[in-house]
This record gives sequence, structure tokens and C-alpha cells, in this order.
Amino acid sequence: MPYLAKILLYPVKSLDGVEVEKARIIASGALQHDREFAIVDDQGRFVNGKRHAKIHLLRAQFALLNRTISLQIPGCDLQKIFHLDQERQALEATLSDFFEFAVTLKQNSLMGFPDDTFSPGPTVISTATLAEVASWFPGLSVDEMRRRMRANIEIDGVPAFWEDRLFSEQSNLVSFQVGDVQFFGVNPCQRCIVPTRDSYLGKAYPNFQKIFATQRQATLPNWVASSPFNHFYRLSVNTQLPPSSAGKILQLGDEVEILPQQN
Repeated sequence: MPYLAKILLYPVKSLDGVEVEKARIIASGALQHDREFAIVDDQGRFVNGKRHAKIHLLRAQFALLNRTISLQIPGCDLQKIFHLDQERQALEATLSDFFEFAVTLKQNSLMGFPDDTFSPGPTVISTATLAEVASWFPGLSVDEMRRRMRANIEIDGVPAFWEDRLFSEQSNLVSFQVGDVQFFGVNPCQRCIVPTRDSYLGKAYPNFQKIFATQRQATLPNWVASSPFNHFYRLSVNTQLPPSSAGKILQLGDEVEILPQQN
């Protein structure tokens, strides 16, 4: 039986994640605290892994209940701890010093800052998929691949690429349930430059995207809907959640079930 094996939140977009045992769905369909904050420059552009590889060098830990972030700055022996609401200016100053240009921290508690604002629900992947994809790259562990892919929900008890059942031909949503929370699977997530880099050091893995796309195409199950694949640098599933899911809780161990499709 497919079940929910991991829940990962990323309180500040592009920084380290935090593993939790349960997570609440907010009105937009996103997970509470996921990508709630984003670092932006003075032109309002995201300071993220796509544009600034240096961000991989920052280590962050979060105490969600206390609303604090602990930053480990390269070359600094001590962690710096900030309250996300009460000490934001000090946090912004520390981040500005690190990046060597002025940044601020934006907050959106209603939806967060997902890459796909059309499908702001949790991204879904299976544990077996992460293991399979890691095997394509000698020297990369499953945990490192997990850090590179940055999915929110991990399903176990299933074979690799099981989550490809959670999308269909374009414009057709797939309904599935995790515990008592209903989801709609939309499409396979288009990956960016971030997975090509070491999640701790920012160093690129040679030919990562080419190897990935070649292997993804070669291992794509024959039952997978092909129309969403305009290219094969796609992994994990983007989702939407109906308004009825707001306020519900996802919990580790929840069973996952694909629901009958309605015509």
C-alpha cells in the first residue's frame, strides 16, 4: 500500500528544508510554512539557486514553532539565530553581507512562493524514484538527490516512477487522496539548473541534465501519459488541492490512493 513516508517544508525559498511529521494545508492548497519567505534583491527578483549558486553554501535550520532560523555562514564558526518576525532587519543585514548586495525577506503566508503559482500544492515524488535517479549518477546518494529535487511529499511502498500515475494527458487532472486530503495531480515538474549542482557546495555535476534526460526517457514506463513530456528533464508531480482540503492535516503513514477518474 502506498503511504506517506516523508514531509519536507522549505520555510525560506532556496534554503535548506526541514522534515516534519505532519503539515497543515492552507487555503491556497500549499503546505503551511512551505516557501513562506523568499529572499529578493533591490529589484524584487528572487535570490535563489537558479540565479545565485552561492546560496548553496548557506546552511539553515528552522524551529517552526519558535519562528526562528539558525544560519551557518561560511567562514563563521558560530551559528546566527534570528526570529523570522521580530529580527528580520538583522537577518536581512546578515544575508546582504553574505551575498555582497542588498537583499530583503518577503513573506507570503497565504500561498508562499512556489515556482508554479498555477499549481501551488505540495510536489510529490516516491522514495524509489529518488533511489533510481541517484543510481544514474555515480557518487550521488539518495539523500543528496532528495536535497536536489526538493519535493514536499515522498511516497514509499511503491516502485520507481509510481508518481507518474498522478498526471494524465494535458488538461486532465488525476484525483488522489493522502489520508483524508484530496489532491489533483497536474503535470511532471520541469526541473531547473538547481538539481545539476551539489546541494552543499554549488559545484555542477558534469553533463547532469543530458544524462538525466537520456535516462528519464529510457526508463519512462510505457503506461505514462506522453503529452506532458515536451522534454525529459522533468521529475516529481505538481499538484492542486480543492478548497475542501484547507485546514486538513497530512501525517506520516497516511495511506495514498488514486481515486476513480470521473468522465
